[in-house]
Amino acid sequence: MGSEPVNLQQSRPAATSGDLYFNRELSWLAFNERVLAEASNPNYPLLERLRFLAISGSNLDEFVMIRVAGLAGQVQRGIERLSIDGSTPSQQLAAVRERVVRLSLTQEKTWRELHEQLSANGIHVADEHRISPDAIDWLETYFLEEIMPVLTPQALDPAHPFPFVTNGGLGLLFTLTRQADDEQVIEMVLIPPALPRFVQVPGDDALFISVASLICRFADHVFPGFTIEGDGLFRVLRDSDIEIEEEAEDLVRTFRSAIQRRRRGRVIQLELEEDFDPVAEQVLLEQLGVSDAMVMRTDGIIGMSSLSEIVAADRRDLKFESYNPRYPERIREHDGDCFAAIREKDIVIHHPYESFEVVVDFIRQAAADPDVVAIKQTLYRAGNQSAIISALIAAAEEGKSVTAVVEIKARFDEEQNLMWASKLERAGVQVIYGFVDWKTHAKVAMVVRREEDGFRTYCHFGTGNYHPVTTRTYTDLSFFTAEPEFSRDAAKLFNFVSGYVEPRSTEALVISPIHLRDHLYGLIDAEIANALAGKPAAIWGKCNQITDQDMIAKLYEASQAGVEIELIVRGICCLRPGVAGVSDNIRVKSIIGRFLEHGRIYAFANGHAMPSSNAKVYISSADLMERNLDRRVEALIPIRNRTVHDQVLQQVLLANVLDSEQSWWLREDGEYLRAETPDKPFNCHHYFMTNPSLSGRGDALDPDAVPKLSLRKGRDA
Repeated sequence: MGSEPVNLQQSRPAATSGDLYFNRELSWLAFNERVLAEASNPNYPLLERLRFLAISGSNLDEFVMIRVAGLAGQVQRGIERLSIDGSTPSQQLAAVRERVVRLSLTQEKTWRELHEQLSANGIHVADEHRISPDAIDWLETYFLEEIMPVLTPQALDPAHPFPFVTNGGLGLLFTLTRQADDEQVIEMVLIPPALPRFVQVPGDDALFISVASLICRFADHVFPGFTIEGDGLFRVLRDSDIEIEEEAEDLVRTFRSAIQRRRRGRVIQLELEEDFDPVAEQVLLEQLGVSDAMVMRTDGIIGMSSLSEIVAADRRDLKFESYNPRYPERIREHDGDCFAAIREKDIVIHHPYESFEVVVDFIRQAAADPDVVAIKQTLYRAGNQSAIISALIAAAEEGKSVTAVVEIKARFDEEQNLMWASKLERAGVQVIYGFVDWKTHAKVAMVVRREEDGFRTYCHFGTGNYHPVTTRTYTDLSFFTAEPEFSRDAAKLFNFVSGYVEPRSTEALVISPIHLRDHLYGLIDAEIANALAGKPAAIWGKCNQITDQDMIAKLYEASQAGVEIELIVRGICCLRPGVAGVSDNIRVKSIIGRFLEHGRIYAFANGHAMPSSNAKVYISSADLMERNLDRRVEALIPIRNRTVHDQVLQQVLLANVLDSEQSWWLREDGEYLRAETPDKPFNCHHYFMTNPSLSGRGDALDPDAVPKLSLRKGRDA
C-alpha cells in the first residue's frame, strides 16, 4: 500500500484549492471548446469540420442534461458541498451557464462560416432562396405524403392540456387566426423524432431543407381555415441523470421505471429561434415552467448535433480519405485461428488501425468450436447491432455455458442494454447485472477450451467497449493472452461480479475498487523513492480524465520529489501543471484529431530512463477518477510480454508523447494552447495509419518496416 498523499495545504500555506485544482465542469467545457476548434481547422476536409461541429453540439447537449442538471439539483436542494477547486454548487452553476452561452455563440459563429463554405462547394443547407418552382412542387408532395400523416397539431387552450414535450424534443408553436370568427388560436406541432431533421431535394447540387421549415412552409395544409400570424421552433433539454436507490429490490424493473422518469425530467434548457413569435413564446414559458432553466436564443441551427445528417452527404471529396483497418497478420499466419495465434504468444491489437473484427472472430470461433466449453464476457456498451451479442447467443444455442455481465447502468445505453439482456436470457445465456451501486466497467472476455493437455483459458482485455461503431473511431487496445495467471484472475473478477466473492489476492490483474488505487499509489511511491535516490524516475500516463483529488495530490508529491511526469489527458483534467513548488515537473496535453483517443495506458520508469524495456507498463479500463478507483469494477492489466511491451510503450504511448500536430498543452492558468508545429511535425494518427504495429504482424513484420520513434529526435528516417 502506498503512503498517504502529501498535504499540499501544509506544504504551501498560501495555496487554496483553486490554486491547485481546476474545476471539473469548466475543464470539460474547455475540452468541448477544443473539439469545436477542430471545426475551424483548415487542415481538415470541409464535411469533417462539420462533423466536429455536430460532435461538439452532441457533447454539449449531454453536458447540459447531466452535469448542469446535477448542479441545478444541488442548488435546488440547498447542498453546499464544495467542488475540488473550492466552489459551491451555485458558484459553479453560474460559471458553467456563462461558459455554455459563450460556447453556444462560438458554435453559431462556426456554423455561419461553414454554411458559407458548404454553399461554395455545392452543399446548401436551409437555403430557402435556392428552391426552384419544381423543387417546391416536389417538397409539397413529400410533405403531404411523408410528413403530414405523422403530425398531430394540438390546440393550447383550457380544453386541451399542454402536451408533454419529451427530452430533446423539437416543436413548433403557431399563432393563428380562425378565419370564421377572427379568434386567435395557438397550436403546437411536436416534430416526431422518427423524422429526419433535413430533407435533401433532388438535383445536381445538394440542397437540404429542414423538416421544421417544411412544416412552416406548408402549414396551410395542416391548418385549413386559419391565417398563420407567426411561428417558432423550440427544443427542450431535460434532467437526464438516473439515480438508483441502493435498496432497489429489482434492478431491471427499477431501471425501466427510471428511464421513463428521465424522459419526463425537469426542464434544464429551452432553445428558441431568435424570431420566435412573442405571443407563443409567453405561452411556452408559462406552460413548461422554465423559471430556473437556461433559455437560449439562436439565429442558427437549433440542435447542432443534427448536422451529422449533412455530414452523411455523398461527397467523398469533402471527407477524410477512407481508411481500412488492417487485420492482424499474426492471426492470418495461423489460418485465421485466433486460439492458435494467442497460444503461441500474447498479442495486442491497436484499434481502429487494426480491425476490431478480430475481437468478434475470437467470440465467433469460440461459439463454433466444439472444444470450447464456456464463455464469459462483460458488456458495458454493445451498440445497436452487435456481432458480439449474436456470437454469444450462437454459443448458448450450441449448448455452451455462456455468462454475460450486462451493465444496465451505462448512461444513455440503459435501454439498449436491457434489450440485449432480455435477448441473451431468452437464448439461454446466464445474464448477470452486477452491483447495484457499482458499475462494471472492465472490458474482459474469457474462453475456456478443452485441449490435449487439459483445459486452457484464453482471455481478452480491452480499454474500450465491445461496440461495433465506436471501435472504428476510438483508439483503444485489445490484449489477448492465454497465460494461466491472467486466466485465473479473470475468473476471480467474474466471480466477484456475479457472486460478490471478493478476491483476496490476484497474480496479474489489479481490480478496482479492491486495490487498484493502492497499487497505483505504490507504483508512484516507487518512482518517488527512485528520484530521491538519484535514479531515473518518470511516469507517463494516457487517459480520458483526471479528477480524483487524492490521486492528483500523489502526483504532486511525485513532482516535488523530482519525478518527471508526462500526461496525455483527452478530456477533463483537474490537475494544474506548472505550479511552482508543486507541479513543476508535470506536463499535460490533450490530443484531438481524426480519431478519439480513448485507450488508458500507465507506465512507470522503474529506475531506467524512459522509454525503457525495463519500465512497468499497464493498460486499463480505468481513468484517474474517484468513480473508477472507488465505485466501479475496473481492471489494470500489466504488460509483460516483450514484444507487446515495446508496442504499447515505445510505439503507442511514445507516439502520443511526440505528437505535435494534434496536441494542446494545458497551461497553469487553465487555458489550452495548440502545440507549436516544429519543422518536422509529427501526427500520431497518421503514423499509426501508415505504419505496421509490432505484436500483430508476426513473421510478416520486417524489422526495418516500422520507423523507430525517438523521444529526443521525434522520428528517425
